[in-house]
Amino acid sequence: MNNYKTAIYILHFIVIFISLHHPIKMKAMLKTVFFVACQLIVLSLTATGGVPSYHSVTPKEGDGIYSLLRRYDLQNPCDQAQFLKINDLKKTSSIHKHVQYQLPVYIYQYDGKSIRSTIGVNDWDKAVRIKKYNDQLRKRGLRKSTYQSSKLLWVPYRELHCESTTSDQSQQTDDTPVTAASSSSAVKTVELFGSKYKDLKIEDNSLKNKVVYVVSGHGGPDPGARCLNCPSTLCEDEYAYDIALRLARNLMQHGATVHMIVQDENDGIRDDRFLKCDKDEKVNGKALPLKQKARLVQRAAEVNKLYRKYKKQGKTDQVAIFLHVDSNNEHKRQDVYFYHHKNSKSGKKVAKNIRDTFDKKYKKYQKNRGYKGTVKTRGLYVLNYTQPTSVFVELANIRNKRDHKRLLLNTNRQAVANWLYEGLIK
Repeated sequence: MNNYKTAIYILHFIVIFISLHHPIKMKAMLKTVFFVACQLIVLSLTATGGVPSYHSVTPKEGDGIYSLLRRYDLQNPCDQAQFLKINDLKKTSSIHKHVQYQLPVYIYQYDGKSIRSTIGVNDWDKAVRIKKYNDQLRKRGLRKSTYQSSKLLWVPYRELHCESTTSDQSQQTDDTPVTAASSSSAVKTVELFGSKYKDLKIEDNSLKNKVVYVVSGHGGPDPGARCLNCPSTLCEDEYAYDIALRLARNLMQHGATVHMIVQDENDGIRDDRFLKCDKDEKVNGKALPLKQKARLVQRAAEVNKLYRKYKKQGKTDQVAIFLHVDSNNEHKRQDVYFYHHKNSKSGKKVAKNIRDTFDKKYKKYQKNRGYKGTVKTRGLYVLNYTQPTSVFVELANIRNKRDHKRLLLNTNRQAVANWLYEGLIK
């Protein structure tokens, strides 16, 4: 660094000396040469790894902080903290599609020899993780060329500044489940659940061989059924999503591998009565299409892709559960009811198990009311075109005031999630 400073001082002296003995135009030209030379020196410092810069990106429509970071495999808390710091943001801040943000990813000029010599480390495992990171982002189209051909090596902040970096932390992908238990009594942090519920204690691994796809209905441009004459507009997708998150959390506490197919990075589990309607839900980090058929195709394809992956691993206990809220005559009180594919014996069995659980709970907690939920077949797209055992659930009638208690009270949403969980694991 000192040699470069010396060179700058010498160049500056030369320019001043020559400018005193030449016409004005020559002065301007020499000054331009000088400043260009200075810029080249700064660039050369970056090229040798002395001053690596951060990679900058512009968010996509509907991006939140965590969806942006997840796209670039930066879920590590250390990376997340650095992102907030270098962009002067808070965890609750919104980001905007017309603004550039720095990612906690250093850009090094690759020296053509090795990753270790480029960044000045001797750790072989670290170099392997960095190589996989660059290859993965290239595969996703986030890098236009390889680091070897572009001579630009991307290095996540965590690799240089976080002590507990592991290959698991650096190699999460969009197909990674929301969480997976590795040992009982562990505490997992799942940002998707929101600040209040993100810390989750793993009670046991009794469901370690079970894979569950939890799919909340509608979302994005389609809020689903709505109650427009309520004190605040009720949107189907928000209440189905909240119950879906609560169900996913229950399953994870006992070691199940859970995939939330539809995700909203900004919501999390909410205890409010009236859940704000929004349009930022995504599937695998991608915006939901405008057309209904395309949305159904998108989520069915995501479930099937994951199903095939786990099937190759020998996991046969896979279930998909689709959560919706019905819209019927406002005077019709409606208990939770279920659909399955007409040829699916396993789907029918799961639906009946959950229905029987609800019946049992109603007899215990609402003895005089009775439970009238049904199990039927129906030719719905997601039942026809998803490969794992699937069940479709209608949680309530969004237009019926008595059914509103099931949706508006967070304790009731949790109870519904608990009963769905009990029925699923029978």
